[in-house]
Amino acid sequence: MRSDVIKKGAERAPHRALLQATGLSRSAMDKPYIGVASSFTDLIPGHVGMRDLERSIEKGVHSGGGVSFIFGIPGICDGIAMGHRGMHYSLPSRELIADCIESVAEAHALDGLVLLTNCDKITPGMLMAAARLNIPAIVVTAGPMLAGRYKGQRRSLVRDTFEALGRYQAGKITEDELCSFEESACPGPGSCQGLYTANTMACVTEAMGMSLPGCATALAVSAKKKRLAFESGMKIVELIEQDISARKIINQSALENGIRVDMALGGSTNSVLHIPAIAHDAGIELPLKIFDDISRQTPHITDLRPGGEYFMEDLEYAGGIPAVLKRLHEQLESAVTVDGRDIRQIAAEAQIVDEEVIRPQNKAYHKEGGVAILSGNLAPDGAVVKQSAISAGMLKFEGVARVFDAEADAMQAIMDKKIQAGEVLVIRYEGPKGGPGMREMLSPTAALMGMGLGESVALITDGRFSGGTRGPCIGHISPEAAEGGPLAIVQDGDRIMLDIPSRQLNLLIDQAEIEKRLAAWCAPEPKITTGWLARYAKLVSSASTGAVLG
Repeated sequence: MRSDVIKKGAERAPHRALLQATGLSRSAMDKPYIGVASSFTDLIPGHVGMRDLERSIEKGVHSGGGVSFIFGIPGICDGIAMGHRGMHYSLPSRELIADCIESVAEAHALDGLVLLTNCDKITPGMLMAAARLNIPAIVVTAGPMLAGRYKGQRRSLVRDTFEALGRYQAGKITEDELCSFEESACPGPGSCQGLYTANTMACVTEAMGMSLPGCATALAVSAKKKRLAFESGMKIVELIEQDISARKIINQSALENGIRVDMALGGSTNSVLHIPAIAHDAGIELPLKIFDDISRQTPHITDLRPGGEYFMEDLEYAGGIPAVLKRLHEQLESAVTVDGRDIRQIAAEAQIVDEEVIRPQNKAYHKEGGVAILSGNLAPDGAVVKQSAISAGMLKFEGVARVFDAEADAMQAIMDKKIQAGEVLVIRYEGPKGGPGMREMLSPTAALMGMGLGESVALITDGRFSGGTRGPCIGHISPEAAEGGPLAIVQDGDRIMLDIPSRQLNLLIDQAEIEKRLAAWCAPEPKITTGWLARYAKLVSSASTGAVLG
């Protein structure tokens, strides 16, 4: 066992003394050492219930014949960090999480890992660490939140707080109603109720074979989730005994299966950052084009919020990710999973309980998958849009540019009702380097939807969007403005054309003028010059390659 290096031989007497000081018995020196990387925190709704899951995992590890060691991992709530300086830290935290797990696992020679996670950057950060370490690992996602209730209707975070703010600003609801929405939208523990980034990555993780079947959608408050946590603790010992390391599961086929399920569900555009980053740590090249290729081949078969009307709890009761896999069975690549079965076997044995929540491919909600990859003279290295969350009338759009060099300036203009129908909001210098940290922009996109501008205004940015974003919002424009990408030279009044079916995003001025403006462009001063973010900005790669650190 890897852990023998800290517990076997006379020269390890000091190490054993320290281990016994933690309460271990001498008999524990012959068992595998399992790290339980827990992102429990009182700050994040998706994580407040993890103490119970930690106990369940511990019981499973010990029942399986291992020894568990819980250690803490930082977590950031994107919803709470949204719209202020805190959002600069969200995407960079993914790298810190991977580094923390690598550091603890290597320093203590752990034999395997159970990765207890739930929210946006935490799940991919943990998967990156697993791929990098290449030791046995299994992921337990803590589960979705129940829908809220208000006036006899189900409620969710995005529609009933972020978008409700826009309705309030437009005079469509009262302040008292806004307060009632905020009190009812999030009724308790769990990741937010729609197919936002947290739940998207949970579903991708299960589809990749890194979680037990059913884990992604099992609700945070359920006994089922506790059982899955216990079984995951048992299973990690078995994975160690069988020498099934992370890269035996995280391979090309598994990544493509994860992307295919993502496209079928209509998941968050953030997966286009996270899956390539996981691939990078697994030593696999995953070009951006593969997302578009798979999307064109994969119908969108669910109608989950934010673009649709169903909640994660509906997906759970319809059969969960195994049922989605069943719909995609013929398109899945054969791949081993932590469960021990091939992913295609899991798909074949699954049951579909609700034919409307998880539709057959010939009755799909859309013929193509959830995400489209755009190019054109504004995005030479690519851009990303959640096409499943856009109305048919906005798939093609031409408008006049309104340019902002920061999200806060654009948000102020929206709230001051200075944005008009027919405009294209350009928010730049918000990419991985320019932000720094590539901030999510749910606040402006939700405000536009709430104010009734979602069918007449587009938003493009080198930043990124929340999984809760809907409407014609194009992110990840690469190269970003801070690196001298074409987005940097757009001016107020320029015309911009968006054509999602043709995968094009173009600035409608001639090439000579583009070249003239680029030659005259000067890089702005960095927004942040001290601390961790200043270092991050110097090292981070383009969004088109997953925004990983060099």
